[in-house]
Amino acid sequence: MQPTEYWKKIDTINDQSISWDIPEQKTGRIAVLGGNLQNCMVEIKNTEFLNQLPIKSANLLLPDALQKKLPTFSTIYFAKSTDSGSFAKSTTLENFALNSDLVFFSGDFSKNSITEIAIIDVIKKLNEQQIIVLTRDTVDLITADVQGILEKQNLILFASLAQLQKVFHAALYPKMILLSMPIFPIIEILHKFTLSYPCTIFTFHQNQIITAKAGTIHTIPINNTSYTPLSLWSGTLACKVSAFTLWNPQKIQDAIEAAIFWDYRQK
Repeated sequence: MQPTEYWKKIDTINDQSISWDIPEQKTGRIAVLGGNLQNCMVEIKNTEFLNQLPIKSANLLLPDALQKKLPTFSTIYFAKSTDSGSFAKSTTLENFALNSDLVFFSGDFSKNSITEIAIIDVIKKLNEQQIIVLTRDTVDLITADVQGILEKQNLILFASLAQLQKVFHAALYPKMILLSMPIFPIIEILHKFTLSYPCTIFTFHQNQIITAKAGTIHTIPINNTSYTPLSLWSGTLACKVSAFTLWNPQKIQDAIEAAIFWDYRQK
């Protein structure tokens, strides 16, 4: 197959984009998981952002080590924590994630083997109808045991190229990603990888935002968006991706593009 058959280059939003189809009534439930005793502000801001959108519920679960440190919020819940203040395994953690349409793993889980086991266990137990968005250090966390995770149809891996290196290595994938590679070999590897695994990949390389799903690759020049290489990972893009995917679960790549061009739609 020639690259032109699976590689679509996108320059700007179009009139047929689903970014114009935001629901008028609140729909869907998002569970946000993340945070530890030292860091939880990103998770709180992400939840606040999601609750400004037409979503039926967007609730946040934090480790209970934070419970006495935060004011009461109607959208924030707590689950058992480790001695160091990150998530421990609990039925609260599991049930919170299972009782949603989309689970957004926002990050800040900290480097803790107990938390690692707890989060990986939750991801593996999520059902095939649920959408799973993994961002920031969640991607590093799953490299301890990726089997049974990459096979999930509705998984979105929001990962830097360096993180993808680790994921591929953990999955024993025979093709290696090098940060020094030009764009075309990266495209080819992601094409073949997503033919082997049903997950969706979002990454960035050589000024190109890249999405890969079922062997189809879409690239968008970052200069044609309102993002910088830093704000791709640190801002609210993952929240927007979560929202559009919640509303359009059968069109994940289109949902990601709608999220990327969100600000253009707002103008």
